[in-house]
Amino acid sequence: MRAVVVHRAGGPDVLNFETRPKPRPQKHEVRIAVKAFGLNRSELFTRQGHSPSVLFPRILGIEAVGIIDAAPGGHFSEGDIVATIMGGMGRDYDGSYAEYVCVPAQQVGRIITALPWDTLGALPEMLQTAWGSLFSSLTLKSGERLLVRGGTTSVGMAAIGLARRAGAHVTATTRNRDRTRLLYEQGAECVIVDDGQTHAGPLKFDKVLELVGTTTLEDSLKSADSGGVVCMAGMVGNQWSLQNFAPMDLIPNKVSLTTYSGDSDDFLKMPFQKLVDEVEAGEIAIKIGKVFKLDEIVDAHACMEANAAEGKIVIVTE
Repeated sequence: MRAVVVHRAGGPDVLNFETRPKPRPQKHEVRIAVKAFGLNRSELFTRQGHSPSVLFPRILGIEAVGIIDAAPGGHFSEGDIVATIMGGMGRDYDGSYAEYVCVPAQQVGRIITALPWDTLGALPEMLQTAWGSLFSSLTLKSGERLLVRGGTTSVGMAAIGLARRAGAHVTATTRNRDRTRLLYEQGAECVIVDDGQTHAGPLKFDKVLELVGTTTLEDSLKSADSGGVVCMAGMVGNQWSLQNFAPMDLIPNKVSLTTYSGDSDDFLKMPFQKLVDEVEAGEIAIKIGKVFKLDEIVDAHACMEANAAEGKIVIVTE
């Protein structure tokens, strides 16, 4: 099979094509013929060498959609359309940047859908993060005021649509004034051009979804109303930690801070089939940025690193 293998940390050019044997699934595993997968910033960070637990050489890729090619344990039938995310895929063992991937059957979900592979491939990790952040960590309710910090990220745009369907009042931020129209089209009721001082404006929020990361976290905390909750679920600001973190100074009185990262267990507990059905029916708008072929993976990573996609980047294998 064709596979993209990383032997050392570095730029997009360390993504090397190799011919590898087709992996053989154990009884507790399934082999998926990968049809598409979304790119994620965690894969970019791993490629750059920021994941010390990941040992090279490694086939990256923390999510995939495709067709069951082999299921020795009988958990699935050959030909089933499935999705899988995380659970160590692309980190502890080889992931989805290949024509085939073997994963534990317990982290795979069967899907019934007529969506094209490039659309379906955009959904698993993006919807899992957006849905989990909103309804698991933030427990978002109808009528609440939500701020999506980093609205033009793929998760941000998905979160806007999900929150509006749940009856929330959604404000989103972007650093680029030219992208305000995009956020209104996704369903945001108000868009703020982010200058790092959102808290100084007239609006306060019941819930804040922080997708930029530590660079804007303090401002997001100050943007929450008394009794509000801030969930940090993204790291596009490329700064991992806060310098001289003092919780009593950083976190305002009666404001809560939580995080959401999710894993394969969270994915299987969420209503993924229902969300796929709603995407297929046009009830949830999904913004796909760019679609690349597997042999264009270097260009795709360069696009992600440059934040040039304006939506989820998807790789199709055919």
